[in-house]
Amino acid sequence: MSVESPAAKQPSNTQAASVAPLKFGSDLPAWPQVDFGEFGEIETRPLSRVQALTGKYMARNWVMIPHVTHHDDADITELDVRRKALNEAGATTRLTLLPYLIKAVVGALQSLPQFNASLDGSGRNLVLKKYFHIGVAVDTKFGLLVPVLRDCDRKTIHELAAELQTISAKARDKGLAMSEMTGGCFTISSLGSFGGTAFTPIVNAPEVAILGVTRTQEKPRRGAGDAIEWRQTLPLSLSYDHRVINGADAARFTARLAELLADPDALEC
Repeated sequence: MSVESPAAKQPSNTQAASVAPLKFGSDLPAWPQVDFGEFGEIETRPLSRVQALTGKYMARNWVMIPHVTHHDDADITELDVRRKALNEAGATTRLTLLPYLIKAVVGALQSLPQFNASLDGSGRNLVLKKYFHIGVAVDTKFGLLVPVLRDCDRKTIHELAAELQTISAKARDKGLAMSEMTGGCFTISSLGSFGGTAFTPIVNAPEVAILGVTRTQEKPRRGAGDAIEWRQTLPLSLSYDHRVINGADAARFTARLAELLADPDALEC
């Protein structure tokens, strides 16, 4: 009986190459280098420091996180009536929808704690947070900044409105320190003042979800006796890290958000 030599058991270089794992992106073509001036007049402007940094983080988050976006609507008819009445009555700080959204997000995070979490550096452990710090994306001349409002579960709608007004003004006028943009549990990106019906916000790592909202829409709803009622509805776009959150969880989260936004009494307590 013949005995195979150890060398015979080793795969050939060709075999080894055929089973070698492919490095992500290694088969992509190089980024095109184009002389755009060849086709017409151009102007070149360098990205701002904030744009360059944001771009790198966004690219990393998009590549590393398996994103899924769940879309839903929230009926905010009663909330909108309440908010406008408070403003007309002379509220100390003008109330926008954002403070109510922050309170509703906190309530949803309390109901579904897996959203108030982060994967640790190894990616093997989920760190559940007992605090509620909410980031709010702000469009500024420097680029997109995300100030973080801390301990939002302990603050009233009016306190959140005042803090949001102050920090947003600072972000637009002077920019923010890194300490004012770190430690967030969850981020809200509101495009309501610009328009749109839905979008896919990119998860702000190491968070596991982000809420995008667009412009409120009037939609019909069947009322008593088949009467048609027109309701103010807010489009919700929830992007989440599918390694941590599944589709059923996302549907529960937006349903809980909608439930809270439909009850302004619960948010103002």
